[in-house]
Amino acid sequence: MATSEAVRTGMRAMVKVTCRPTVTGLEHVPDSGGFIVASNHLSFFDSVILQAMMPRMVHFFAKSEYFTQPGLRGKVMKGFFESVGSIPVARDQQAASVAALDLLVDHLEAGTGVGIYPEGTRSRDGRLYKGRTGVGWLALATGAPVVPVGLAGTERLQPPGSNRFTPHRFSLTVGPPLQFEHLGAKHPLPPRRQATAEIMDAIAALSGQERVASYNTPAGQ
Repeated sequence: MATSEAVRTGMRAMVKVTCRPTVTGLEHVPDSGGFIVASNHLSFFDSVILQAMMPRMVHFFAKSEYFTQPGLRGKVMKGFFESVGSIPVARDQQAASVAALDLLVDHLEAGTGVGIYPEGTRSRDGRLYKGRTGVGWLALATGAPVVPVGLAGTERLQPPGSNRFTPHRFSLTVGPPLQFEHLGAKHPLPPRRQATAEIMDAIAALSGQERVASYNTPAGQ
């Protein structure tokens, strides 16, 4: 835990110095117990930024390839992602799948934070797409509060076609937690859809993005 906190502290300092972000609303993150961070998604670096800037550790999914690269570079990469709380997940395993969500439930029941992008994948045009109901299921199944987050400008940290980090100012705005009824894992679809819609409305109010009524799809589809 000490090593993980040291890595997060170091990342936080680096982000503040290189990007000079505007960060507001961190007081809305619960002091104890499990919580769900639900954010819009604009950049590969979003998870790292959220893991670094949040006052408590937030566990996000990361591709399992990041944990299995060979050589020294692979060991460093694996150590970093483990230190910031990333959860390895297979490339073909959707974040909204039952197996992946069960991993998040385990962390919530252990009293820690988890992060999820309701859109499912990065927005390539900067608009906010319809939320998939995995986040609603997670909230209703566990009763954990949902902390909405709006990111703006993080897409400039990795310009299209580049794999390099480009320092640039961005904003991270955290809203008041949303609390939903604890219905357990087996609940009907309508309240799940309603919870998801409320979460997406909160994210939109924080990010200021144009809304899209359809689901986003990964690049190439």
